[in-house]
Amino acid sequence: MEGARRRARPEGVTVSERSILVVAHTGRPESLGAAVEVIRLLGAAGVKAVVDAESLDDLRAAAPGAELRVLGDDTAVGELELVIVLGGDGTILRAAELARGGSAPLLGINLGHVGFLAESERDDLASAVERALNRDYLVEERMTLSVRVKHGSEVVYETWALNEATVEKASRERMLEVVIEVDGRPLSSFGCDGVIMSTPTGSTAYAFSAGGPIVWPSLDALLLVPLSAHALFARPLVVGPNSSLAVEVLDRTQGVGVLWCDGRRAVDLPRGARVVARRASTPVRLARLHPGPFTDRLVNKFALPVHGWRGPIDEEGRLS
Repeated sequence: MEGARRRARPEGVTVSERSILVVAHTGRPESLGAAVEVIRLLGAAGVKAVVDAESLDDLRAAAPGAELRVLGDDTAVGELELVIVLGGDGTILRAAELARGGSAPLLGINLGHVGFLAESERDDLASAVERALNRDYLVEERMTLSVRVKHGSEVVYETWALNEATVEKASRERMLEVVIEVDGRPLSSFGCDGVIMSTPTGSTAYAFSAGGPIVWPSLDALLLVPLSAHALFARPLVVGPNSSLAVEVLDRTQGVGVLWCDGRRAVDLPRGARVVARRASTPVRLARLHPGPFTDRLVNKFALPVHGWRGPIDEEGRLS
């Protein structure tokens, strides 16, 4: 998840015009309190705090007197300079949905547990806001999926995903019968609980839980990971960024399927439905305050044991 990086640049935006979207899980006291603090810090700096309509009432009640603008009503997505996200990866996925269509990067403050998308921890909140106000961050771009559902020759649904698009069985007792496809060619068919089509960003999310490989985010690739497949050949696959992946729900399936994208957007899949995933043209942009090796992020998030490591050794056997 260390995609293309570039330093943040103001594009002719004056201080009085600056608008920053604040996204928080307002149903959680810690997240709500953090949002109030961020809104206060933005207001003190003369920057407009923008919130989504769903969170407006909670934030107005928690921050009486604060000047809040509503996304879509008072401020368009394209007017946003930055999105500050308070919560775990689920909240960041929601923020990516809200900010879709604009170019504002997402700066995540982790209030969850094993979050890979968030940049800073709760204790760094004031410092993170100060650096955001100073535009002191780098921006990296993460590839996304373009997802299309076809039934016969008709496209019945289109959406996108940052982490993954998952074809799953809709009922617990019924297995899905599917055929998987790469680059327009059938690869295998089997019964399963589902199939995950993922980006490198999503390789540490649902795909990881299903036994898929961890893919460094600097690599442009697509992943396909079967879920509990009844087949001899049902290994996770990694293909190039220009490939297409597809999952077709076969007519012999007893029940129906459902497509979930990032665990947020869902649509039912009748027998014969075909889900195609390709690289999307619009990435998600993440603001980074502490760019560093993805290896270190893995070690920190999973608390991996690295005691005893002495560092790289050069050709002459010396520590380098």
